[in-house]
Amino acid sequence: MIMAAWRAISALALASVLLADADDTHAGAVKFGYSGSNSPDKWGSLSPDYRMCSKGERQSPINIEKSKLAYNPGLEALERNYVPASATLVNKGYQIGLLFDKNVGTVLVDGKNYSLKSVHWHSPSEHTIDGKRFPVELHMVHMSDNGKIAVVAILYQIGRHDPFVVQIERKLKELAKEAWKGDKEAHIPVRVVHTRSLKLHSSKYYRYFGSLTTPPCTENVIWSILARVRGMTEEQVAALQAPLSQENRNNSRPIQPLNYRAVQLYHESRKHNEDSH
Repeated sequence: MIMAAWRAISALALASVLLADADDTHAGAVKFGYSGSNSPDKWGSLSPDYRMCSKGERQSPINIEKSKLAYNPGLEALERNYVPASATLVNKGYQIGLLFDKNVGTVLVDGKNYSLKSVHWHSPSEHTIDGKRFPVELHMVHMSDNGKIAVVAILYQIGRHDPFVVQIERKLKELAKEAWKGDKEAHIPVRVVHTRSLKLHSSKYYRYFGSLTTPPCTENVIWSILARVRGMTEEQVAALQAPLSQENRNNSRPIQPLNYRAVQLYHESRKHNEDSH
């Protein structure tokens, strides 16, 4: 019974977060957004499937206070093993993302491999650091063989061109030319996406247990937020926003209560120093 319930929740979460269903509006999914009658504060009442958005106690995103981080010597480096792969650029109206067409690789989290399924962007960032919000946040969504979800998040400030977004800039312009009709996703194939910039070494990250940041707001998601903030140009930020419906171009969920949770810190140099003694 418990396993069946978990599988049902995982299936709903998968459909939402992996951008996999080209016609989920016709499959009975309830529309949500970031303003008006479908705004984040109303998500929990839009559908029984979305109840965790208002009832959950381990929700995301959160504000990360550096002074309250709990160093965890048991955390390991995020070993990301990704390869180039073809993908599909998807506009869901409230979010732009890339759905990978085949196995693109894995990340090792707590000794378990999670396969990279998709990436998507939020602007401005959803997570904040000491109350500071950043222009963009990238979510790399991974799933284990038993349906558990792990997300690696990267924060961006205005700076140099992001090499990952450079690869899809032309496709983003194509996507922006298609008027959002509100009832059907737009899909554009991308031949090969090189993932090397997504697996740059990370010497520090923040770890906590939270949820999906969009309905159904499924909990028990393992979050790893890279401490190093990367750069992206203003033009690239605008390109990621342009295809979205006007009311959803600011597509970040408000900060959620931390409640009883702790945010853990992985610090490579500190770990190495302790391991050497």
